Amino acid sequence: MVLFRRGFNLPAPVKKASGWIVADSRYRLFVNGKRVQWGPAPSDPRWVEADPLDLSEFLKEGENVIGVEVLYYGLGDGTWPIGKPGFLFNLEVEARDGNVLKIVSNLSWQTLLARSWKPGQYKRWFIRALQEEFDGRLYPYGWLQPEFKPGKDWLPPMNLGCPADKPSSCAAYPEYATEIRGSKEVSELRRRRIPMLKETLVPAKQLSESLWIQWNRSPHDYFDNLTPDCFEAIRKPSATQVDTGSWKVTLEGSRAAALTFEIEEQVVGWPYFTIEAPEGTVVELMVQESHEVGGPALLNTQFYAWTRFICRKGINEFETFDFESCRWIQVHIRGATGEVIVRNVGMRRRVYPWANNPAIACSEPALQRLFDASINTLNNCAQETLVDGMARERQQYSGDGSHQLHAIYSAFGETRQTARYLTTFSQGITLDGYFLDCWPAYDRLARLMERQLQMTFWGPLLDHSVGFNFDCWYHYLYTSDLEAVREPYPRLLRFFKYLQSIKGSDGLLPAENLGVPSLYIDHNAFKRQRHKQCSFNLYTAAMLENALAPLCDAFGDAQWAEAAREFGAGLLKQTVGKFWDRKRYLFVDNLPWTKEEKESRCSDRTLATAVLFDQCPGGTMQPSVDMLANCPPEMGFSYPANAGWRLWALAKGERGDAVVNDLRTRWAPMDSVRLNNTLQEFWTVQADSGSQWSHCAVVPLYVLYMNIAGIKPLLPGYRKYEIVPQCADIRSLELVAHTVRGPIRMKWDGVVGERQLVIETPPEAAGEIALDKREDVFLKRLRSTGPLKRARYQLPAGEKVTLNLRYT
Repeated sequence: MVLFRRGFNLPAPVKKASGWIVADSRYRLFVNGKRVQWGPAPSDPRWVEADPLDLSEFLKEGENVIGVEVLYYGLGDGTWPIGKPGFLFNLEVEARDGNVLKIVSNLSWQTLLARSWKPGQYKRWFIRALQEEFDGRLYPYGWLQPEFKPGKDWLPPMNLGCPADKPSSCAAYPEYATEIRGSKEVSELRRRRIPMLKETLVPAKQLSESLWIQWNRSPHDYFDNLTPDCFEAIRKPSATQVDTGSWKVTLEGSRAAALTFEIEEQVVGWPYFTIEAPEGTVVELMVQESHEVGGPALLNTQFYAWTRFICRKGINEFETFDFESCRWIQVHIRGATGEVIVRNVGMRRRVYPWANNPAIACSEPALQRLFDASINTLNNCAQETLVDGMARERQQYSGDGSHQLHAIYSAFGETRQTARYLTTFSQGITLDGYFLDCWPAYDRLARLMERQLQMTFWGPLLDHSVGFNFDCWYHYLYTSDLEAVREPYPRLLRFFKYLQSIKGSDGLLPAENLGVPSLYIDHNAFKRQRHKQCSFNLYTAAMLENALAPLCDAFGDAQWAEAAREFGAGLLKQTVGKFWDRKRYLFVDNLPWTKEEKESRCSDRTLATAVLFDQCPGGTMQPSVDMLANCPPEMGFSYPANAGWRLWALAKGERGDAVVNDLRTRWAPMDSVRLNNTLQEFWTVQADSGSQWSHCAVVPLYVLYMNIAGIKPLLPGYRKYEIVPQCADIRSLELVAHTVRGPIRMKWDGVVGERQLVIETPPEAAGEIALDKREDVFLKRLRSTGPLKRARYQLPAGEKVTLNLRYT
């Protein structure tokens, strides 16, 4: 951790102060003692994005100080794969008298190696780099104020010999830990493509528990190594409340106090607290997503999530440097005798500044709570990158992780964040042609090495590379923004060529023995790896026909489009030949091995893929829909983030009743929904464990828009769209679907036989609505929808339409 300080005088009031800042790996920026922002966003080390600056409201006439704390991770993180330390700053200050001052990163700055953070600290966990230990006795308090006088330990910065339009990975100096040097021909510094995140203070709801910890060994043995039997818990209150938001602890000898605070809902941000204590008092701050009062005495139960603070004498205001995802905060106080006061405990929450706020109102409290939990989950997992869970990995995935894109488009009307996702994820393509399926992140870089040594199952996931093609197509479909796909597009073609290279002699893509990559599809839906071959080939065939080929058409590449369709058709033909059960009229994942395995195995993922993309021979999808609705024991069932496939297929089969029932009975009762206002990773979770209580499985939210309200684009940019409502027996539902052509407002009221549907349509968009064929409505009838019992009607553009329905 290095402190960068620049003092200067402004002879006149400020009119405007704007510029750019970037650091490898992370910075925390202050102006005249006030926190301004934290960054930069996770990026590929070759194409780092610089953050914009607007310091107009922070600078004043007279003496000013800009202070920046810069952290170099050094070891891989879920938000940082690799890099080199460096700091770049460029600010232009325009005064009201017309004078302009430029402040850039040069030798006029002063720097300090901040030993308040121990240099060379070990790594916290596999994909969490910073194990923070902060000693307030060594921190140069006051350095952020103009009157501070730096001593001899403050030095001029070192010029890194790196062009100012390149990331610091291109610097010439040697980096001792990794010996890397970025290519100046390939790398470039880029502008940040999304807004800076919003930060708000969220105070703790209450002190939920306090107790004493009697240490039998050094606490360092426990926190460094989890040595057994280090302590005993004495379950008597260790804290007494002295006033609102303040608690007193009297420390004595070897006993430590543990105070556990609860937040209203799970959030992502920086835990903070204030403590008045004797010099040398040690505080380990621990966080957890879920905790049961009376459970483990110390909350160090999830990925070593502790931070150590050492107090200077008096009042200390502490806040972690890196962000966490949690609902519980514990402070473990030790190492001193005497009175300690703890107050002002909470989280500095970080949330993406969405283009629109979601608008959903449902008459059923349990469903409303479920939709609210989905929204809060998106606030936690969709920030600068689109991740699975912020508490464990903080990594950006395609595949099951990128289904959240549908909710982001419709509920928030957000396109900047999704466009950045396409770019940053695509940059993780390997020289072989497949994508590092969580990128930009350290995980898959490590897995490349581990796979070579047969030490892990987790290689780059090929099905996520397939899913990324869909991500690019859906972005174009929702937005008509082909420019956002321009950088990923040639990488999609490279992946297509890779797929062609691994086709087996049976005409299919293999599910096993793939070398460095691996095949995931789902945690739970398949008993054996070879069972995934059917699903993988159906999925890839669907992608080539319905995602890559249309994108090739959009870019005018007719030959590539034809090649994609031809290859996809071949995969589908061979899959039908190997896995289609001609007696049961559905795909059986282990059909070639049923005699050997003495059972028949299907999966929701395979069946849903075949239904959604019309892959059942002769259009015989009803047996698949029936199995998806009934869930017999022979059908493998996906984990939550992939469970949307089944609901999509049920909606296509006109089983909206089954979709709504699933939300009521499987999703709404989730522990995470009730306790954390979030959606959990697996169908069951445990408190005080490694369970992910806020995970990107926002299925209820995107299914609400796509299948219950039934709003989907048919042509890029919503030039044409459809509404196929399947609200089942929901009494009342009102929502707004945001599109690039304006909002679609929908209000649903009543029961079957007496329903009213009110729709407000956007201008300059051709809409269609599919209703029961028996309905008597004034709209122009277009056509039926094949096997479904619906007729299509034209919706007028830019109007409010009221429909009284008896059957839909």
